[in-house]
Amino acid sequence: MLLALPTILAISFIIFAVLSLAPNDPLSQFAANPAVPAEVRENIRRSLGLDQPWPVRYVLWLKTLVTQGDLGFSFSARIPVTTLIMQRLPTTLWVIGMSYLLSVLIAIPLGVVSAVKQYSIFDHAATTFAFIGFSVPTFFTGLIFILIFGVKLQWFPWIYDSTIRVTDEKSLMLLLKQSVLPVAVLTLFQTATLTRYVRASMLENLPQDYVRTARAKGLSDRVVLFKHVFRNSLIPVVTLIALGIPAIFTGALITEQIFRVPGIGALLVSSFTSSDTPVIMGVTFIFAILVVIFNMIADLLYGFLDPRIKYS
Repeated sequence: MLLALPTILAISFIIFAVLSLAPNDPLSQFAANPAVPAEVRENIRRSLGLDQPWPVRYVLWLKTLVTQGDLGFSFSARIPVTTLIMQRLPTTLWVIGMSYLLSVLIAIPLGVVSAVKQYSIFDHAATTFAFIGFSVPTFFTGLIFILIFGVKLQWFPWIYDSTIRVTDEKSLMLLLKQSVLPVAVLTLFQTATLTRYVRASMLENLPQDYVRTARAKGLSDRVVLFKHVFRNSLIPVVTLIALGIPAIFTGALITEQIFRVPGIGALLVSSFTSSDTPVIMGVTFIFAILVVIFNMIADLLYGFLDPRIKYS
């Protein structure tokens, strides 16, 4: 935990250095415009602080972040980066967060039952589902879902409408209906990934000596399974789940592009296209902070799941 702050500072320095040394010019959009003279471009560059060396700009950025909580100013949107992120965050949390929650709720019981009933028809079906869901890329799954459920059957809209505001039951149903396809694509992929880990972890613990000892004491299979095997099997799964939560913030880059979901993933892609470095820096830095935080939370959960792990 003591290394968390130096780690975050090192990550911020590396991200800022890479973005600053990249060949992309944030003001390239003005270079192709003959109506903007070179003197005006230089004045804009000076006003944004781009004429200073990147180490100086990093110190100024870090100072502003610490003292004011300001992540900078977007070159393209002409608004603060924090405001821009907060505009996109609700959509990302709704679509990506819902899919991640559903995948966890589905994958854990699916993996447990698959491991307990190893080599059964259910296990073969679950394993096949996991391999297909994990192997097929989300852009391909998304296109298939659009062709079948959006174009052919016309059950669900495949272009996300961010202007919908939930005011009554009808608008709520519209929001849920347009969320089905992107949520289904992400849930399929994430469920397949988590199911494989849960099943493998359960199979690793089921033949252990402590399981045979617990059964020899006369404990029921249910108690042995959930109190002993499942609890120990959660240790590696918790790591995967905890480190996957920060990805909810950054969104799903490909899926948001396919379904036109105006989330943070789409914002990050457009920022790379327009060389909007303050936005890229802000999103990646917050993602790095979340990774460090949830990594610490996972470490704390280890001590709860396994009493043998002690932190002094």
